[in-house]
Amino acid sequence: MTASPIHVLLLHGLWMRGFAMAMLHRRLREEGFQVHQFEYMSVAAPPEQAIARLRKRIRALAPGPVHVVGHSLGGVLALLACRDDDLPEGRIVCLGSPLSGSGAARGLTHRWGGDMLLGRSKELLEHGLDRWDGRREVGVIAGRQPMGLGSLVGDVGIEHDGTVGVEETRLPGLTAHCVLETSHTGMLVSADVARQAALFLREGRFDA
Repeated sequence: MTASPIHVLLLHGLWMRGFAMAMLHRRLREEGFQVHQFEYMSVAAPPEQAIARLRKRIRALAPGPVHVVGHSLGGVLALLACRDDDLPEGRIVCLGSPLSGSGAARGLTHRWGGDMLLGRSKELLEHGLDRWDGRREVGVIAGRQPMGLGSLVGDVGIEHDGTVGVEETRLPGLTAHCVLETSHTGMLVSADVARQAALFLREGRFDA
């Protein structure tokens, strides 16, 4: 009897499309996961629309485990979609996600055109979440290679990945958190990030 496939859904971040996750997709597939892209409109549509679609997609991949890996805004949406207990089991990995709110987003709203750039995701990015109290284990990978424009438009703290501060990726209730030498967009092509993400999906921990 063959074992049920272990599914992984990948969520891109703000202003991106699914192809941005192509390298991570390939690496996780090489780790033995059955990987799927989840595309959504990050600016023009309200986050609630993406959350409802994501929940439906997770249910469609049941009955085996369905993990979710989200980059930046995608990680925030993953947590919101998986807060309730009526979904298949699985873990969540957030990559450079401003779970407690984004200083860069708050800074951008005070600049001309900032509201338009953030679109319907503005409030979610500005404020983030208070804590994680869902039943899924959540691991967060943050970067500390300061290459990006986010630090020029808002306060992201001393240690950051160029877009999101390390402290902005922390949230009460997380299972594990690690910091790697990578930038915000560099996470998507980093072999170290892919390896740590795969380890957490399998074992619920990062390699110290």
